[in-house]
Formats: sequence, structure tokens, C-alpha cells
Amino acid sequence: MLKISRKIELNKLLVLKDKNLIKVVTGVRRAGKSTLLQQFQELLKAKNPNVSIISINMDLPEFRFLAEKNWKEIYDYIKTLLQEAVTNYVFIDEVQNVPGFEKLLEGLYVTPNIDLYVTGSNAYLLSSELATILTGRAYEINVLPFSFAEYLEYTKKTANSDRAFADYMRTGGFPESVGFIESGESYAYEYLKTVFRNIYENDIQKRHTIYYETSYNEVVHFLIDSIGSSVSARNIAKVLTANGKKIDNKTVSRYIDTLVESYLFYKVNRYDIKGKQHLATQEKYYLVDLGLRYALLGKELTADAGHLLENVIYLELLRRNYQIWIGKTDNLEVDFVVRDKDGYTQYIQVAYTVKEKTTLERELAPFNKIPDFNERLLITMDYETGNHNGVKQINAIDWLLNNKKN
Repeated sequence: MLKISRKIELNKLLVLKDKNLIKVVTGVRRAGKSTLLQQFQELLKAKNPNVSIISINMDLPEFRFLAEKNWKEIYDYIKTLLQEAVTNYVFIDEVQNVPGFEKLLEGLYVTPNIDLYVTGSNAYLLSSELATILTGRAYEINVLPFSFAEYLEYTKKTANSDRAFADYMRTGGFPESVGFIESGESYAYEYLKTVFRNIYENDIQKRHTIYYETSYNEVVHFLIDSIGSSVSARNIAKVLTANGKKIDNKTVSRYIDTLVESYLFYKVNRYDIKGKQHLATQEKYYLVDLGLRYALLGKELTADAGHLLENVIYLELLRRNYQIWIGKTDNLEVDFVVRDKDGYTQYIQVAYTVKEKTTLERELAPFNKIPDFNERLLITMDYETGNHNGVKQINAIDWLLNNKKN
């Protein structure tokens, strides 16, 4: 399979190299975490052919003998491989599968001459007990499926970016799924169904009791179908029960937590712009990759295109390391309130098209309610750009391919 350099994530790893931190690479299964660490190892070898690299992936046959061992036995095994008087770069794939992995990481962290890198497909890796043990000692790098820029680099579909973007919205950016497309989209969708099944069986079912898989899938489908809309566990339970799928809101809430924990969905909370306070209700959920939407629901791009574009923009904001909220101003909503590492705030509205005057007015209305003068951006698929009383309108593809402040 063709590989492309994950430049943003590799740059983070290079900056963090030799820093006294555990580098934790997280993200949904099959997004490219292991490939990223392989690429990083190649960079290390290019700089120093004699570099000490210890890489353990228990999915590979040569490391299956470690699968049944406890954390101390694995720790002792790694210690036998360490070289003296040099930095040893230790990589462990899917470390949360090691019983007592928290103690393994703590032990390796305090061992001299180790620079530690791990991957995990479940947010449990950075929660609960581990968070307490490793407070201030771990740095998370979240890996998503291909961005649109990476998709273009991989597929070489640069001649017609509009057509390529329509394909990207439909089939998504899982690396192996993109590789299947030339054989036919049906192969890509079958692969994505397999990915979802693998996530369900390995990251959800093994950690949580799911009494009724049918009800679980109904919640998954509801969330996918509600991209860009505010939802609550209570409302989901009410709708599903009315449709003959009896389920209570506590169960729905627990199911949603497992989906977020496995990086299938990302939760975005609301923020009261005028009151400058975070709100605890009516959050939104965005899907990690739109290819899963068609694979699991079979819906075409034309169905709810505006909210699907919003999903793509959200994921790109995530890649660019923004803090992200849904904005509330009086009774109106701003799609995204984002803040960068320097504290710079920006307000963003996303619409597929604003060619109709009434649509443009509706999208601009929330901006008029904002009392401060932070930058306002309207992202659409329209070719027209310009300025609407201080609101900058920009084409979505141009924004996606220009990884700079707009």
C-alpha cells in the first residue's frame, strides 16, 4: 500500500523527541497510528543508522508470545533489549491490551535512557487511574484518517479538486479504504464495515457489557444521522422507543460514552459567547470519518450536505489543534467557536451554499449577535468569496488546503 508522510503528526513527534514525556499516539483503529510510528522510526534511523529502537506490536506473530504475559514480564523483556549509555527509543502498539499497562508505562518512564512512545485505540488509555499516575508525564497526539490534503496527495486526484472532494465526502479518508477505491467503492464500504465491526468487538464489547447489539447499532445510526444537530441521550431514547426500540436514556448515554471512548465520535460542548461560560446540555457529535456514514447507513452525499461539510470542517479544526465549542449567542447558534494555542479566538459558520439571499442572511445572523470583534469566518462550497460587514467568506476547499490562519 502506498504510504504518505503524516507531516503534522511527524513534526510533533520530532519536537517531542528526547523530551521527558510519554508520547501517546491515540485515535480510531486503522487511522494510521502504527504507520506513523514506523515513519518516525525511519527518520530516527536516517539520522543515526545505529540508533537503538525497540518496537513491540503484539498483533505481529513474532510478539504473540508476549500476549499472555503480565506487565512485569513484558517490562523485564524490554529491559533485556536496552543498550547502555545511549537513548533507547521504545515503541509499544496498542498498549492498553497489556494487563496492568499503567504499571508497565510507569516502570518504563522512570527507567533511565528510555524515550517512550505508545499507541492506543481507546480513550481509557488517558483516563481514570492512568491519568493520575501520569499527570504531567504524557503528551497525546491524536491521529485521524486522511485530511482532504492528504487524500489528494495519496490519490493524485489534483486535476479536479471539486470532484475529488465529492469522492472524499462519500468514501472518507481511512488509508486502506482509500486504497480500495480504484477497485470499486463497494470494496471500500465493505472494508469500512469490517473496521466498524473490529472496533465494536475489540474496543467496545471487550470493555463494556452490551446487552442488545441491535439497540446499540440503533444508537450508532441515530448519531450518524444527526451529524451537526444538537442531541441528548433523553431525546435519542424517546425517538427510538417511539419507533419500537425500547431503550432508556441511561443506556443511551452509556452507549454514547463507549463510542466517544473508542474515537468513533467526537463530542463538542456548547459555549455561551455573551455569558462566557460553558454549557452542559445539547452537545453535538461528529463522526471520525464520513466513509462510515455511507458504509453503515447507505446515504448519499446530497442528504444533509451542509452538516456533512460541517463534519469535515470540524475534523480539520481538530487536526489544527484548536480548542472547539459550539457557540450560543442569545437564541442563535455559531457552528464553531475555536481558540488556538496562543488564545486567539475565531467564530466559524459552515454552509454548503449561501447563494440564496435568505440563506446568507440566516448564516450571518448569529455573527451580528456577538459583542466582541474576534475574526468571523463563513465557509461554503460556493466559488464566491468576499466580505460581509466584517465576515470573511471563503471556499471550503481553499480553506482545507491552506493550513494557515484565514
